[in-house]
Amino acid sequence: MSWRLWVPLFAFALFVGLAAYQLTQPKDEFVQSRMVGEELPYFELPPAMDGVEGVSNASFADGQPRLLNIWASWCLPCIAEAPHLESLKEQGAEIVGVAIRDRPEDVARFLAQHGNPYSRIGRDDLSEVQLAIGSSGVPETFVIDGSGVIRHQHIGDIRADDVPRLLAELEKAR
Repeated sequence: MSWRLWVPLFAFALFVGLAAYQLTQPKDEFVQSRMVGEELPYFELPPAMDGVEGVSNASFADGQPRLLNIWASWCLPCIAEAPHLESLKEQGAEIVGVAIRDRPEDVARFLAQHGNPYSRIGRDDLSEVQLAIGSSGVPETFVIDGSGVIRHQHIGDIRADDVPRLLAELEKAR
């Protein structure tokens, strides 16, 4: 009868031990897309502002690999990655943008201040495309091959040391 008094204590000790073990494990801050290796899902996005073309999945099926950059004007890391997107563009990468939950005037202001590396920019007001391709946040960049298949995912803002790696991934996607 006295062993029943110890059951809650053992259960609590087991819980504390499990919690302590989990705290010692390395933290994975990023959610990898399960869409890498898969074809882009169907989508058609209107232009994010006047003077640019919108984006559809068909835009990626013309034989040329491209970068698909998920971004927003309200995103601070997107400001930090802007010069590196310009560098990618200058080195021959075509970059297609998807502006997440953004207003046309905010997109225009962001691009006027930080440059426009995009050949097209679609407006994803409900984050539908972002979620469909497995993007976990902004900014995030995907390498899409010439037949519309996602070949690589870069999570977070692009930094100077990421530029050569993304160019190499684009080359592999040819």
